[in-house]
This record gives sequence, structure tokens and C-alpha cells, in this order.
Amino acid sequence: MKIRKITYTFVTLLGASAFVSCNDFLDRAAEDNYNVNNFYQNDEQCYQGVNYLYNSPWYDFQRGFIKVGEVLSGNLFWGSSPYLNLTVNGTDVDLVNMSYSLWAVIGHSNTVYNNLKNAKASQEAINAAMGECLTWKAMAYFYLVRTFGEVPIIHDNAEEIANGTYNQKYKVEKADVFEYIVMTLEKAIELLPEKPVSPGRIDRFCAKGLLAKVYLTKACLGQGSKNSEDLAKAASYAKDVIDNSGRTLMPVYSDIFRLKNNISDESLIAWRWSADGEMWTMQNTLQSDLAMVGFDEFGDCWGGWNGPSVDLQDAFGVSALDDPSRRNDIDTRRKATMMMAGDVYDYFWQDKGGFDVLRFIYDDTYGVGGPGGEWQCGTGAYNVKHLYGDTYDHVEGCGVTPKNMYSQLATHILRLADVYLIYAEAVLGNNASTSESSALAAFNAVRNRAIPSASPKASITFDDIWKERRLEFAGEGDRWYDFVRLSWYDPQAAINEIVNQRRNSYNGYNDLAKNYYESGTWAVDPETTKYDTDTQAPNVTVESFQLPFPTEDVVFNPHLLEDPIHIDIRAEYSY
Repeated sequence: MKIRKITYTFVTLLGASAFVSCNDFLDRAAEDNYNVNNFYQNDEQCYQGVNYLYNSPWYDFQRGFIKVGEVLSGNLFWGSSPYLNLTVNGTDVDLVNMSYSLWAVIGHSNTVYNNLKNAKASQEAINAAMGECLTWKAMAYFYLVRTFGEVPIIHDNAEEIANGTYNQKYKVEKADVFEYIVMTLEKAIELLPEKPVSPGRIDRFCAKGLLAKVYLTKACLGQGSKNSEDLAKAASYAKDVIDNSGRTLMPVYSDIFRLKNNISDESLIAWRWSADGEMWTMQNTLQSDLAMVGFDEFGDCWGGWNGPSVDLQDAFGVSALDDPSRRNDIDTRRKATMMMAGDVYDYFWQDKGGFDVLRFIYDDTYGVGGPGGEWQCGTGAYNVKHLYGDTYDHVEGCGVTPKNMYSQLATHILRLADVYLIYAEAVLGNNASTSESSALAAFNAVRNRAIPSASPKASITFDDIWKERRLEFAGEGDRWYDFVRLSWYDPQAAINEIVNQRRNSYNGYNDLAKNYYESGTWAVDPETTKYDTDTQAPNVTVESFQLPFPTEDVVFNPHLLEDPIHIDIRAEYSY
């Protein structure tokens, strides 16, 4: 936790960073003639002062978001990455950037929150803006405690700087960190309006949805079973969102991830990026890491060697070795999550009549030039989520022209479907199964949207919900954190599943796909096209589910190597 860097850097940014925003989503304030002393003079400036918390401080978390959430969990194949074989250490660049980004969110949220106390605006606007600050702060701590375990608490940047204690902080116990998150969200809920100030902003029900997820995760802290009181609170908050927020699931799953739906009922909390190119860190750059070279016109895509894992294909009930014309494709989430041989997408490359995966790879006259006639990812699948397509698709989706590594595609980090499945799991609790009607309704609403032909389940188990969560949120940076909470109360189950995953790739897949494109015949030679069984499964222990602090943080603050302390959160801190 490099508090020294965060706090002092932020002091220098106070007069400027509050004025950046998200183009069409959030209005931009004029940047000249303002500083922290003469800003926050009306309602609009209060909202504008919070705008950048929806993007810029989160920017360096993007790559860690994918590598931790998806590669570590076995959803995504990423070559020889230490995230694939669970050998991440404290010098890993993506881990370091992820950590610094999360602490930056906390530092910025604290400072804007304090600035708002002296705002000359309506109490309604001040409260709403403060509530947004606290929700983002809680979200950052929620990621921190699930990634690193016990972490320090920075309640007030100014106080830490004044006291000179920013590099002397002790870690606190996980239960205390969760209590701090709960307290922070409770205050946010008290301050936030019931409806968003403008579309896409955080409101009271967004914070309640996050608190439901926090309580479900907190319930897993005890060994052997989940805490019944925390489960009851998770269920209560989730049900409140389901029944009273007025939000509904989007009818078509793939629509959630399109630019035209950056703001929707489905998206409770999201990073709201800007592609205006005026400030680095305001934009979404995930397409660069996840798409094949040539997917857009900027030459800024290099993700073709990585893709959804063989194990994730197994979970969807499909295989890259199956004849595409006979693929068992009943779950619409499969195609919305991974591109496979034979897939064509009408929402990518709309100006060219759609995106044909095989033609893109093997026809060098198609588009702007693909990966040179080679199917690169050995799993036989490519990423779909977090991609917007080409320039035409971007303009059609949001009316803004993208730039090199600049996209405006929102990154949804809490969706309404998550709240539905949180409710089902909280009602299930520690029981083997449940037939409770409202839990079934929530579960079946998510499942049947994806598989319209499926008969609604009359009873559900933890395994049902566990699998549904994987298929629903694959590629969205969340799966590893499900493993983390499972490891807290049933570590052997978490270890066993990861050890038994098919995390490797296929040998000879390019020859299979190329022959199919050229001849129309799908012919698998088991001697040349087969799953790699030579690469060993990762060594997984209980300690694997907690990542190390960045090495530099430990150098600056050796207390991070010491045992955590207990803090009476409610007695020590208040808002």
C-alpha cells in the first residue's frame, strides 16, 4: 500500500483532477480559473467533482482486473503468465498497478468527500455526491480485502499526512475491514437518492446491491459454514433491490455489453469511460489486451494469443474440437463470451456485414488485416466481452469516434443479475437445496434469459448457483473472488476445483481450423490435435487465495509483514 505516493500525488492534483469527466455520460466543467477553493459552488459542480471517480483512478486496475479475476480463476488462458500457474509475486507489474490503483481510488474518494463538506450547494446535491464517493471507496476496499486479505484502513488522507503516519499503518483483521466496508456503505445509502441524479450514476439501490454482495462475502469468513446473520442481511438487501429499485434484467444477454447500452437497468455500478482523448486514464483500453491484431483500425490490439479456457468451454458444454455445425450451443452466453470457429457477429464490423471469425483469420482481403492466416489462441476460442469492434461500431454505439487505445465502452462491475444470484445463494444458506419460491424466481430469471428452452428449476443447490455464476459473469473480472470466498469456509473444495481444471491449450488447433475454412470439412486427427496434458496443473494451497503485497509497499511499510490487529471500527471511525 504505497500511501506515500498516493497522498502526496493527490495533494498536487486537487486543483485539476476534479474537473475531468465522461463526455456523454457526465458533463465536463471548464478547467481554467478553478481550484479546490473556488470550486463546489453549486449543485452541478458537486456532481462534476465526483465524475472522475467513475474512471481515471481505476485505469491502472484494468489489466489486473482481468488477470486476477479471469486468468487466476481458470476462465482465461494467458500463455506462460504467472496468473495462469498461480506463481504471482510482489514484483509483478500488473499486481503493483492494481494495488496502487485501488489505493488511489480510496485517496481520491476521501479527498473529494472532505471537499464536499464545504460546498456551497444544496444539501441534496452534497449528499448525493458524498454518497457516490463512499460507494467507490467501499468498492475499492472490497477488492483489496478479497485480493490481499488483511489491509490497513485509511479513513482520512489529510489526517494521515498531518500525523505523518501514512507509512506506519498496521493491517487490520479481515472481519474489521468488512465492518468498515459495511459502515461506509450504510452511510452511502443514507446519503444517496433513491433514483440516480442522472442516468448511469450511483443511487441508493446500487449501493444496496453492493452491500448485499459484501454481506454474502463476509458470511464466508468462518470455517465450515456461512454466517447466518450475514446471509440474512445479504438476502434482505438483495430483495430490496429486486423488488423496489424498478430495475429489470435486459431481455437479450449480449445486449448488456454493447456501447448503446452503456447505461441500462442491468448496470448497477460501472466504470464509465471516455474516448474523447483529452486525458489519458479516462478511457477503456481492454480491447487492446483482449482482441486479435487487426480487430480495429488502429493497430492497437494484441490479444490474439489469449482466450477463454478449455475449462470454461467445458462449463458451457462445448468444445473447440467439436464440429461447429453440430455445436451444442443452447446457452446464448457462450457466443457472447467467446468466439469460436464458425461464429459470425452482427454487432461487430456492422459496416462490413458482420464479423466472421474464420474469414478474419484466413482471408487477408477481409477487413484491415487479421493475424496473418494463423489461429493464434490454442484453446480454440477468443474473447468477446470488453470489445466494441471497429470505428463504425463505436460511432454507431455512442456517437463518439474512438482513438488508439481509447474506447468509451462501459465496464460493468456490479450487474442486476449478480444481485439475483446473491439473493438465491443467501436464501439457500447452508442448506443442501432450496425450493423457496422467490429464490427460485431469481435464479430462473437469470438462467432462462440465457437458455430460453430450459425448464425452470424446481429446486436449486449451491452447485447450481456456483455454475450459474461462472457462466453469467465469465470474462467480467469476478470469478477469482468467488474462489476466494469459497476458500475461506471450504478451502479444499476451492483447491480441488482449480487443480482439476483444464487450464492448458490444444496442440495443432490452427491446422484443424484452417482446413475447415478451406475445405468445409471438420476432421480432427487425435494424433496431432489434442489437449496438452504435459504441462502440469498449478500447485494450489490455501495460501494461493491471497496475493502478496507489492514488494515496494512492504519496503516502505514493514508493518505489512506483521500480524493484523483488531480495531473496533464503529468506535474508531465515523462519517
